[in-house]
Amino acid sequence: MKYLKINNLKISQLSAGCMRFNNTTVEEVEKFVKFALDQGINFFDHADIYGDGKCEELFGQVLKKHPEWRKRMFIQSKCGIVKAGPTYFDFTKKHIIESVEGSLKRLQTKYLDVLLLHRPDTLFDPNEVAEAFNYLVKTKKVKYFGVSNMNSMQIKLLQSKLKQKILFNQMQFNPVRSEMVNAGLFVNTKESLGIVRDGSLLEYCRLKNILIQPWSILQASREEGTFLENKDYPELNNILDELSKKYKITKSGIVISWICTHPANMQPICGTTKTNHLKELCDGLNVKLNHYEWYRLHQAAIKHKLP
Repeated sequence: MKYLKINNLKISQLSAGCMRFNNTTVEEVEKFVKFALDQGINFFDHADIYGDGKCEELFGQVLKKHPEWRKRMFIQSKCGIVKAGPTYFDFTKKHIIESVEGSLKRLQTKYLDVLLLHRPDTLFDPNEVAEAFNYLVKTKKVKYFGVSNMNSMQIKLLQSKLKQKILFNQMQFNPVRSEMVNAGLFVNTKESLGIVRDGSLLEYCRLKNILIQPWSILQASREEGTFLENKDYPELNNILDELSKKYKITKSGIVISWICTHPANMQPICGTTKTNHLKELCDGLNVKLNHYEWYRLHQAAIKHKLP
């Protein structure tokens, strides 16, 4: 396992995503967590809404059974999305604190290593968020903070009132969903791919030492599902097949290589519950693609030649 350093934290370059745990048993989660730890993965990603809280509950039951594992891991959770009839977002002090306390209870732990604000709340008051974060630090319920799916100006606005540094930003990113790099590659062209939709987020995060955590790393879209073996992405899959044979890892491992070859040193969220699939993703860290291979995959995925 390779590790990243951020704010003196030594965290695994791959994070185990726990979003799908609600369809598993405690025993299966226990087996998965042990396997992840044995692979050197020490970062586990949750959210209060995953499985309506069941994912955190199952993980908490495992921690209760193996309290010694807690010191070996960083637990991250997210709050801010409310599913009560129509979905909405809530960054009020009351909601943030109550959400964290709910996560701690379900996870059966005294603190979160990282709390992310889960998607932007356009009604948020950065002063109120700052009050919530200050309380969570003072009461030792959260150590570090980040955001999810925020653009550069939203982060800058939030950071302007915080004592704590925003360390993480979770964004969808993979060869097909590569908007973060496309805007820079198609700059000064008439192509729609050159439209800056996130305030040059990739460059902003690199300048500010904010770690990008790619999510849905194998998914083209919610409607299309995965791009692996997808008939709508024949050229992409052909190149993935070729590189898979060359480097003797799976196609999903090649995707990890593609993401982690980028010098932004991202931390992909691996949303699998299968130990064999997690091992395939870990194998991808052992391969660094060259420029030619990286750009071949990129152009095949976006189905567009570079300018």
